Amino acid sequence: MSAMGYTQIDQTVLDTLRAPSRPYWALIAFLFMGVLLGAACWAYQIGLGIGVGGQNIPVAWGTYLINFVFWVGIAHSGTLISAILHLFRAGWRNPIARAAETMTVFAVCIAGLFPFIHLGRVWMVYFMLPYPNERTLWPNFQSPLVFDVVAISTYLIVSSLFWYTGMLPDLAIVRDRATGLRKKIFQALSLGWTGRYEQWRHYSRAYLFFAALATPLVISVHSVVSWDFALGIVPGWHSTIFAPYFVAGAIHSGLAMVLTLMIPMRKVFRYEAFITKDILDNIAKTIVFTGLIVGYAYAVEYFLAWYSHNIVEQESFRWRAEGEYALAFWIMVVCNSLVPLLFFFKKMRRSIPWLFGISILINIGMWYERFVIIIGGVAHDFMPHAWGRYSPSIVEYGILIGSFSLFFFLFLLFVKHLPSVSMTEMKEMAHRGEAHGR
Repeated sequence: MSAMGYTQIDQTVLDTLRAPSRPYWALIAFLFMGVLLGAACWAYQIGLGIGVGGQNIPVAWGTYLINFVFWVGIAHSGTLISAILHLFRAGWRNPIARAAETMTVFAVCIAGLFPFIHLGRVWMVYFMLPYPNERTLWPNFQSPLVFDVVAISTYLIVSSLFWYTGMLPDLAIVRDRATGLRKKIFQALSLGWTGRYEQWRHYSRAYLFFAALATPLVISVHSVVSWDFALGIVPGWHSTIFAPYFVAGAIHSGLAMVLTLMIPMRKVFRYEAFITKDILDNIAKTIVFTGLIVGYAYAVEYFLAWYSHNIVEQESFRWRAEGEYALAFWIMVVCNSLVPLLFFFKKMRRSIPWLFGISILINIGMWYERFVIIIGGVAHDFMPHAWGRYSPSIVEYGILIGSFSLFFFLFLLFVKHLPSVSMTEMKEMAHRGEAHGR
């Protein structure tokens, strides 16, 4: 980075904001069709009722809750990379921090949709909102559903402010080089940034404050999500390990999604000088660490079931590994715990195809982890006569496709209309490199 001047850094990032090419519009159109498919399936469900999904008795929680937990987990890596590593002054997070923060905001927004989708009658959402009314309708504050509303809304507000605050200097750079309507838009977005000393001082303090505020949210938000399950008495759910287990899994899946997004962006936008193999190597090392924690959590779950001498708990975990959903269980174990161990080898960590492939496998494994926990718990409860099986319906598959399409659709719009790499932080890296060289 020390070899790049400030003007070259600005130009490299600003070049990504030029008029998009035809392949870009083709990909946007393809993803938009996926979004429309998901919206159509949701509208169909609203019209006919929640019964068009695959939920049944006893499996009342299907892919909607699986996707909710999955997307909340994806959002956590943005806060990890941007906030926690910023507090620890880890310089390697700077080139990928902006995209990770953006990923956090979009993933939280998509996660927030799934409680509405799961409600079926979405207009009944006011039962969850604690507002005064003449009918004395108050939500049950002991319900995990209310926990989720508070956690998700808080996380969205803090992560959005953190994301927007970090972009202010870069928005001013785009404003100074834009013309016409675009200049007016960025003039409004940059909030009158001029680069004076007082502005930089307040900016640095505000960014540090939001980083410190967002750090405990990484732990608290997904701990709250884990209580959706841990507060129940369902075998396989009622466990104190769920909070750290879910937090580690969330960071694990989020880091994998960072690789999935960064590697194509690095190639398309010529960011090789910014997102170097050393940075990807550091992400891979962190994935090894979180993968080992997740694998340890899997082992501890089985140990606790054995140590408890509770035959219902033991049968529940035996059924996960040998029952009807055994394939999902072993996909979870292999993709989340064994495949990341390949990153112990330096050649794997510095090979772009292997990085990209393993990141996708981890995301698949983490989705199946939520499937095993949610479906595996309620499908094999205390009473054998109440056991049942669940398989998603075509409506649920359509909404699943729509959620992934919406995420990538929003991210593609972002990288083409806003600076996807922080020019400010890249200049700080270049300055530190020059100072070190002297």
